[in-house]
Amino acid sequence: GGCWHQCCPGRNNACWASGTHRARCYCDSYCERTGDCCEDYRAVCRHAAVGCAVGPWGPWSRCSSLCGVGSKARSRQVTVPPRHGGEPCPDLKQRRGCLGEHPTCGTAK
Repeated sequence: GGCWHQCCPGRNNACWASGTHRARCYCDSYCERTGDCCEDYRAVCRHAAVGCAVGPWGPWSRCSSLCGVGSKARSRQVTVPPRHGGEPCPDLKQRRGCLGEHPTCGTAK
């Protein structure tokens, strides 16, 4: 047995093979944390790993509040999804505080 026929990303209990002494060994990327990978996991699965790639951040949105405390957001897209246990994607959205300072704010009272 071994991983020659399958490599799975993340934690997948259905991604296993018969190892030595008929014990189960795993071919999911989580097996590296738990130490129960099949003997050929690194040779078969790690070379096939593709890490996530993301594009540049987009522009910040306008402040959600015209007057006073609000928030802005921006995002980016995945250009290459992770495969075969490659590095997962980083955050795709960011949010930060802002202060709306529209010209009418002072006269709103």
